[in-house]
This record gives sequence, structure tokens and C-alpha cells, in this order.
Amino acid sequence: MEVKTSLLDNMIGVGDMVLLEPLSEDSFIENLRNRFDHNEIYTYIGSVVISMNPYRSLPIFTPDKVEEYRNRNFYELSPHIYALADEAYRSLRDQDKDQCILITGESGAGKTEASKLVMSYVAAVCGKGQEVNKVKEQLLQSNPVLEAFGNAKTVRNDNSSRFGKYMDIEFDFKGDPLGGVISNYLLEKSRVVKQPRGERNFHVFYQLLSGASDDTLKKLKLDRDFSKYNYLSLDSAAVNGLDDAANFRTVRNAMQIVGFMEDEVQSVLELVAAVLKLGNIEFKPESRCNGTDESRIKDKNDLKEMCELLGIEQSVLERAFSYRTVEAKLEKVSTTLNVSQAYYARDALAKNLYSRLFSWLVTRINESIKAQAKTRHKVMGVLDIYGFEIFEDNSFEQFIINYCNEKLQQIFIELTLREEQEEYVREGIEWTNIEYFNNAIICDLIENHQNGILAMLDEECLRPGTVTDETFLDKLNTICAEHQHFESRLSKNSKFLTDHSLPHSCFRIQHYAGKVLYRTEGFVDKNNDLLYRDLSQAMYKATHSLIKQLFPEGNPAKVNLKRPPTAGFQFKASVGTLMRNLQTKNPNYIRCIKPNDKKAAHIFTDSLVRHQARYLGLMENVRVRRAGYAFRQAYEPCLERYKMLCKRTWPHWRGPAREGVEVLMADLQAPTEEYSYGRSKIFIRNPRTLFFLEERRRQCLQDLATLIQKIYRGWKCRSHFLLLKESQIVVAAWYRRFAQQKKYKKIKSATTVMQSYARGWQARKLLRELKYQKRCEEAVTTISAFWHGTQARRELRRLKEEARRKHAVAVIWAYWQGLKVRREYRKFFRANAGKKIYDFTIQRIMQKYFLGLKSTTPSMSPVDMNWPTRPYRFLDGVHTELRRIFHLWRCKKYRSQFTEEQKAVYEEKLEASEIFKDKKTLYPSSVSQPFKGDYLEISKNPKYQKLSSAVDEKVLLADVVNKINRANGKGTPRIFLLTKKSVVLADQKTGQVKASVPLPDLSSVSVSTQSDGFFALRLKEGSASAIKGDFLLSSEHLIEIITKLHRTGATAADSEQLNIDISDEFLVQFKQDKVCVKFIQAAALKNGNSVSCKRKNNRLLEVSVPASA
Repeated sequence: MEVKTSLLDNMIGVGDMVLLEPLSEDSFIENLRNRFDHNEIYTYIGSVVISMNPYRSLPIFTPDKVEEYRNRNFYELSPHIYALADEAYRSLRDQDKDQCILITGESGAGKTEASKLVMSYVAAVCGKGQEVNKVKEQLLQSNPVLEAFGNAKTVRNDNSSRFGKYMDIEFDFKGDPLGGVISNYLLEKSRVVKQPRGERNFHVFYQLLSGASDDTLKKLKLDRDFSKYNYLSLDSAAVNGLDDAANFRTVRNAMQIVGFMEDEVQSVLELVAAVLKLGNIEFKPESRCNGTDESRIKDKNDLKEMCELLGIEQSVLERAFSYRTVEAKLEKVSTTLNVSQAYYARDALAKNLYSRLFSWLVTRINESIKAQAKTRHKVMGVLDIYGFEIFEDNSFEQFIINYCNEKLQQIFIELTLREEQEEYVREGIEWTNIEYFNNAIICDLIENHQNGILAMLDEECLRPGTVTDETFLDKLNTICAEHQHFESRLSKNSKFLTDHSLPHSCFRIQHYAGKVLYRTEGFVDKNNDLLYRDLSQAMYKATHSLIKQLFPEGNPAKVNLKRPPTAGFQFKASVGTLMRNLQTKNPNYIRCIKPNDKKAAHIFTDSLVRHQARYLGLMENVRVRRAGYAFRQAYEPCLERYKMLCKRTWPHWRGPAREGVEVLMADLQAPTEEYSYGRSKIFIRNPRTLFFLEERRRQCLQDLATLIQKIYRGWKCRSHFLLLKESQIVVAAWYRRFAQQKKYKKIKSATTVMQSYARGWQARKLLRELKYQKRCEEAVTTISAFWHGTQARRELRRLKEEARRKHAVAVIWAYWQGLKVRREYRKFFRANAGKKIYDFTIQRIMQKYFLGLKSTTPSMSPVDMNWPTRPYRFLDGVHTELRRIFHLWRCKKYRSQFTEEQKAVYEEKLEASEIFKDKKTLYPSSVSQPFKGDYLEISKNPKYQKLSSAVDEKVLLADVVNKINRANGKGTPRIFLLTKKSVVLADQKTGQVKASVPLPDLSSVSVSTQSDGFFALRLKEGSASAIKGDFLLSSEHLIEIITKLHRTGATAADSEQLNIDISDEFLVQFKQDKVCVKFIQAAALKNGNSVSCKRKNNRLLEVSVPASA
């Protein structure tokens, strides 16, 4: 990305119109067109910024652009609104000069967007911090609120400001914003009751109907259909690119940020709704007995709804629309209003109501954004006001707008000349008077206290008798006829008598921007701006919190018979205050121009731009700026930019910058009358001299570029040659290395082959010798083996023969000894033979039995009841005892696998079996169900965090039970908690503890024999817990609850064994009464198989349990 260091770098057209050569209106317009076509929408006239509306988004307002223009010289970069904003902010912060930024232009030229850009830039570059950011946000968010109530869609602009706005932003000594004050000028309140074709009413009406919720519209008694309201234009209700619903939400959010309370927002919306309702009130004529006509309201429904919104009695407002009371000293006269007068009164009330609401909004915003500290602050003012207006039909509004622009032009010329003169004096340059058109004579024509047009209009409005627009024009023709800037067909000046472009009911004023024809129709009424006192008093009687503030003149206790000041008088006073305010500040100007009437991008209409350039006085601005010196620049940047034009200053100048510039200008031989040396700047009189310097610089830059290219190319070629040389050396070294390696490998391969052949021959020779030696050794070994084998076989035969002889002797000896023993013991054997055989047989049977039992032993499961059958009856006792011993051993092995938790569970199951087996029908179904304990996960569930913190001990059981009400037998869900010390009952929804019973206070637990889940906690008489009586509860985990209660009571050191009473009929103590709970079996219940509890009488609760299958 190219970095610019001067306004003159890569300039499209001319960035500063002061440098335009030749200077003419055509060249001025052509330069604007050229820059607009290249997306350059900003152009300078000295320190004035011309802004062209591009009608599209451009990438020139990003945070990067803000940083680019931050703390940079005004002429250092391309023209931009950020440059002007930065210059104004730095002057305010560093030089302690109050600033004002004047933004002018016609509707659709981009004034409002320009003011937003200035404020957003200042907000971006000033300090940071929580309080500072809050102030910045409030200042920025005041714009959407004022735009909603003060902007409207016109044929020229979809978001046209219909009021003038001046905002003073106050800063502290560091340059951080502290607050602000907003002043508004001339709200176009006539738009409330009537809009030109193709235009809309103020945005807020459409935003309210589109974006408000149905509930809000119902409270305001409104309907979303625009066509139901007479004050809303229907032909352009929808605007492309405007989302009224989203904008309404933005406005509501902005009002909240600015500081509006919710009731204030509601009050404002009620007044907006009242204006819409007011427009729907219509009148009909009604003849009286004296022949006069009076007005009556056709449909009183809208009037009724409006009165309900504002808190006004319907009869009071209805009378105010029908009668008018005129007071003169001690006399009151009441007259009836005809239909036209009633409509006038209705519209006057609507305009005043909306106008005063807008003024109240501005005041309320000022209360929120004003600086809190009372010390002196630095101030930056931003003025966004109408530009000069020349329409086909110009009336009172255009007259006072153009008067304001005349005053702004007057102060612009004065401040510009004063700024020029001060700079010349500061720099020590001789000041020469500049000829320019002074529009003070036009301002005097309008505002003179005696003979001014506004003074005569006020005089005509206040005088008694018949007052019309024609009498006002006659007065102007009489007094202003000889004025050189006033023209009228009926004046004494004969040169206008035949001017057919000047109608009889009009007058023409030659403003600084051109001649404007004004039609006098409506001048008197618009200047009077009267609201009947009856309507003011009716509004003051309203109970609405805001209405009394808006109509203080309606207070009967403070009746003022003087006429209120006219609109012209008020605007003249406001303009005077504004001018005095601007006189005290350093001005900065932004002139906004609309390129076309189609609100489309890339279209530049010459005639329209030329017209705006004329009435903005842009050519006059250029001429005033060029009357002295057209260009001035500080010595340091001037020397830095043009030092290459002189050999003595290039490339570095060691002395002061001014001396370097003097040497440079002397070397260039520029005419001395074309420039002057100030204390810190050089002043150039004619743009041709500057362009001569720029042309020389461009040529020099080309020469320097050629030189740089030459040096670079030489360096590049030398570098390339040295690289080739170095590469050649490296390649040659590598090649020689490769060749030597290849030669070495070939010699090594040949040597290896020769060595292999020699070693092979030696190996084969040695192998032959070894084979011969081995064959000789094998022959000797074979002969020796055969010989030793023969010897061994002979010895073996001898030994076998000797062994046979010895064995025969042993056998004969054994037989002989046996014969002798049998003969000796024959008599003893016959006596003990039976017992021996029996014992042997039994021993063999038992051995076979145990070995068989080893292979037929059943599995290790304790529930496996299989056992092998006994083979003989005499083994009955042994067989049974072995079965018992094996089962005990098997159970012991099974139990050894249990963890402590499993042991506790089985112990609980065992205890449950001891308590309920064969006693309660519900028990068998509970055997397969594991005892979980904490069914609610009370320690993990955040819902029961409060309950968990209220219970100190460890929770052994947590479940939801039903507490039975003795009155109707219905159950109420309760959380049942069991700890080592107590039983706790809590509310299921809130977790609040309802009852806590220590375990020592429990005397017994009663349950039925049926399959129900009912149980009663019996409390000891006289205990603290027995005041409210026993508890009758129902649970799906009855077996587990009773078992854990029994175990906990048995293990507690300070409690007795808890008794379990299992019976189908038991007594329960409810406070002072004892109630019998009786359980019966029912064949079929209405609600299926569930248990039902019903109250039979005061002493009996009957529980119906379905019969078991």
C-alpha cells in the first residue's frame, strides 16, 4: 500500500481548490466531477472541506483510517473529514482554543452523516475509561433519538433533518469529553399535519406502529395499519433501506442509554399516540338559531381515546374545539368556531404538542449529557443546519432559513479574513486589504429593528384591525422599495413594473447566493403561530405527568394577556445567540453537496452541483483564500519535499530549515514577488509557482529513479556474476571429487577380484588336505569300533548266562521260603480273613466315594442346591454333613468377595427379611429391588442446595413420600430425609423444612400386612415432637424406609429399639384426636390398581388395597 506524505502526492484533479488553475466556475465543477468519479468525495478550499454525498458505503471510514489521520498535519494526507476533525480536536486539546464545526448544505447532501463522522472520530481519538466511555456513548446515542423525532423522508432525502441542531461538546484539560449541550432551531412542525406528495411524517410515527409490541399498541390504543391515521402519508409509508421496526428498538435502547426513565419513555409514546389520534378528529357544521355556524365533532371515539391517554375530561377538550374565548382587560368574549376554524385549532394543537414535546426531549437529553463539574471547560461546537434553499415555491420557512444562512455567510467571511490576517501578522507577512462582497446589507434588510422585513412582519402581526399577507406586502413595498436587494412588482421602483417573472403576490431578495422569489401567502399565520388559550388551558387541566410541563401558559393562576412572541422574533433571537456563540470559537467549515436528485451512486449532475456551489458561496471562498497567498507550508516539510531540486540541499541539509528553503528557491531562480518568507512558513502567491515546483520535483524524481535503477541493476549484475563464479568453483570441486571417487572405486573393485581368486585357490588347497586327513582318521575309528563291538558282545553273552543262573537260584529259594511260611501261618489266616476282607472292601468303597465326589462337586454359587446322590445307605450321615460343610465353606468364600458397602446392603436386606418375611404382602416384590438410599441425589442437585445446607448430618435416605391428610385422605408430596439422629420432612417445591423429629422421639412404626406403602410414625407422648401428633405417610420404598429406620434406631446410642407394628388396623394420634387407620382389600378400584385412602368419619380412615393376584 502506498503511503502518502503530502496532499500533492498522486493527486486526482486538485485536492485544494485554492490551487486550481485556471480558476473558473467550469473548472471548479469539472474538478469536483473528476474527483467524484474516482471516489474522492472530499476536496479542500484552504481549511474548508467540501463533502460530496456518494450515496453508498466507501471503505474510507474504518478504524485504520482513523489511526491514519490521527495527529497528522491537515495538508499531510488526502482531503478527508477526519483531517478537519483531527485539526479541530488537537487545536482544542493542545492550544486551549474553543472550536466550532459548521456543517451546511441542502437536504440530502449528507449533513447529518458528516456530523456523525465528526463525533465518532472525536470519540475514537479521545481518552478511554469507564466514565469517559459512558459520556461518549451518551453523546453518540443522542443522535438516534433526535433523528427519530426530528427527521423525515423527503423527495430529496430518506433521512432528512427537519430541524437545525447545534451541539456543544465539553472537554476537560486532557481532552476527554465531559458532556454536552444541544440547541435546536426551527423544527418543521407543519409536517406533523401535512406532508408534500412523496414524503413522510416524522420517523417516530412509523417506527412506533411498526416496531412496538402488540401489548404496547393496545395500551396506546393504536393499530398497526398506517391508513387509519389522517396525519400519515400513505403513498410513501414504506421506504427502501429503512427498517422502522428495527429503528424503533434502536431508539428505545438509545433512550435507555441516554438516561430516560421507563415512565418517561411511556409518557413520550403516549403523546405521540395522542397526536395520531388528534389527526383523526373530524368536524361537521351545525347551524345555530341566530344563523351562525358552529362546528361539532363527527365521531367522538378518537377524541375519547385521546382524552384517556392524556387524562383530560372529554367535555373540556370538546368545548375548546368549538369555542374560543378572547380576554381583554376585565372583559371576556366567547365566540363559536366554524368548521375551518376548528380544523385550524386541531392542527395548531397537534403542531404545538409535537413541537413542545421535541423541545422537551432536547432539554431532557441535555440534563443527562451535561457536564457535572462547574469549572471552565474546553468546548467544541458542531452545527448541523439547513443550507440555503431556493425552491419553485418559497415561503416563510425558506425565508428565515436563508436569513440564517446569510448570517452564517457573514460570519464565515469575517472569520476567514480574520484568520488570514492573524496568520499573516503572526508570520510577519505584510497584510493587504482584500476586496469581497459584504452581505451585511442583506442581513440589515431582513433584521433591522425598524425597517427590517422581520420587524415589519411582527408589527403587522401585532397591530389591530384586518391583517393579511397582502397588507404585509404593501408595507414592504412602501418601506423597502428603494433597497437595492429588494424587488417587487408593486413597489415604487418602476423598473420591476413590467417584470413578468415577478408575480404580484411575491417579493424577491437578492441574496449572496442568488435571487430568491418568496410568496407572501401564509407569512402572517406562520409568524403568529397562535394556539387558542382555551386549548392551552384544556391541556393544562390534563392529569398526564408531561402535559402540564409543555403548556405552562394554560395555568389559570398565571394568565398573561400579552401576545406570545412571534416565530420570526424567536428565530431571530436564536440566530443572534448562535452568532455570538460562534464568534467566540475558532470556526471549521464542512460544505455538503448533493451530486444528484435521484439518491443514486455514480451520478453527477452538473446543473445541480453548480446551483449548490453558487448558493454555498464556494467560488467566493476560493477567491477570498487566493486574494493573498494561495499556498503556505512550514519550512521543514517544504525542504523535505523539494530538497532534491538543488545540489546544495540534496541529499541532506545540515543547517536551519529556513536557510535551506532560501538556498533552494534562489537556486531555482523563482521570481521573488511570487513568494515570501514568514517566521515558520513559506508563502507562495500563485498556484503556477507551486505547480512549477511540483513539475520540477516530478522530473527530478524520474532522474533519481533512473539513477536508483542504474545502481540497483549494476549491483544486481555484480551479485549475479559473483554468484555464478562461486557456483562454478563449487561445481568444479564437486566434479573432481566425483571423478576421483569413481577411479578409486574401479581400482578397489579390481583389487577385490584378484584377492578373491587368490584366497579361493588357497582355501581349496587347504580343503583337499583336510579332507584327506579326515578320511584317514575315520578309517581308524571304524576299525576300532568294529573291534570293540565284538569284544562287548562276547562279554554281554557271558554276563547274561551268569545272571540266568543266579535268578534261577533266587526263584527256587523264594518258592521254598513261601512254602515254609504258608505251612507255619495257615492256621492263623483262616480265623481273621473275613474281618480283613471287610475292612479292605469298606476302605476301597470310601476311597472310591471321595474320589467320585471330587469330580461331581456342584458349582460355587450359594443358591445352587444341587448335590450328588449317595451311592450307599450307610453313607447317609457322612453325605449330609459333607453337604452342610461344603455349603458353609462355599458361602464363606462368596462373602469374602463383598465390599463393605455390599455387606451393609445385604445386612439391610437380611434385616428386612427378619422384619417383614411372611408378615407383609409387599415384601417379596422388594427383594429384587436394591436399596439405593439417596433417590434424590440431594447433595448434587442444585435444586435442593438450600435443604442440603440445612441438614448437618449425613443423609442416609432421601425420597419423596406423600403425607396423608386426615381431613380428606389425600396425599401431599414431601421430601423424606433420614439421618443418624433425626427424620426430616420438607416441602418438595421450595425445599423448606416442615418438620424435624429426633429418632429418640419415635416410639414405633405401624404398617399393614397388605401390599400398600402406608406407614405411621408414632411419637412418644410428652416429647417435643409430639405436639402436632403422629405422621401418616405413604411411599413406594416402604420396606427400605422401615428397615433403615429400624437399623438406625438400633445403632443410636441414646435411643431404644424401634418397634415395628404390623397390623391391618392401628391408631394414629393427630394432635388431640386419635384416628383409626383400617386396611381392607377391594376386588377392583375405580382408579386401577392404586391404593386409595378415604375418610369414613372423624375417627376412621379406610385404606382400600387391591387384592393380590
